[in-house]
Amino acid sequence: MTSLEFIDVHAGYGPYRALNGVSVKITEGESVAILGANGVGKSTFVRVASGLVATTSGVVTVLGRSVAGVSVHELARRGIVHIPEGVGLFSDLSIEENLFLRIGAHRSPDNRERLSAALDMLGPLRDRRRVKAGQLSGGQQRLVAVVGAIAARPRVLLADEPALGLSPAAADDVYGALAATKDPLTTLVIVETRLGRVESLCDRSVVLDMGTVMYDGLTTGAEDVLTGLLHRTSE
Repeated sequence: MTSLEFIDVHAGYGPYRALNGVSVKITEGESVAILGANGVGKSTFVRVASGLVATTSGVVTVLGRSVAGVSVHELARRGIVHIPEGVGLFSDLSIEENLFLRIGAHRSPDNRERLSAALDMLGPLRDRRRVKAGQLSGGQQRLVAVVGAIAARPRVLLADEPALGLSPAAADDVYGALAATKDPLTTLVIVETRLGRVESLCDRSVVLDMGTVMYDGLTTGAEDVLTGLLHRTSE
């Protein structure tokens, strides 16, 4: 089954064109990295997939159905979970409350079991589950956001630079949690600037430049393309 497909997709913000004819097909259960320098359309790609940004032309399907005219909430009900760049938590709510919002507010036996499993993934933070999210470090907040997304049991999980600005140890925790999502029924799409940790998690990579696909294939073959583009951008 095709989880996510872009066919000649164009999208942007006002006069700025972020995606310029992107065509990508991702099948169910794949783990795919979306790579490239800053400003090349990576975040727009996942925002289009999650319904946050509308296309100007082209076709986008998620789980075999078009996203045209579909609300963000309806896409979420279909199983699309987007972890945006940044923290993505309610700072005045506790860790436990933030997780319940992802799982579902009803405290049914099934949801309680899912909450317990999510708290187990947080390690030492389990004992701080009633601490407000705003009192946690940036790395801890990011980990809670990722674990909450996993607890939502997504069909498609879109993670936008999940380790951005984190210490190496915190980044390891976040990527360890993402690795736990590897499942034949779950599609994982991770946005990153460089390969780094994503190389061991995603067998396939799509490299974007100026809103177009420059490479789509095995991650082992993406490094030369990505290095050349990043070197050109830094000049």
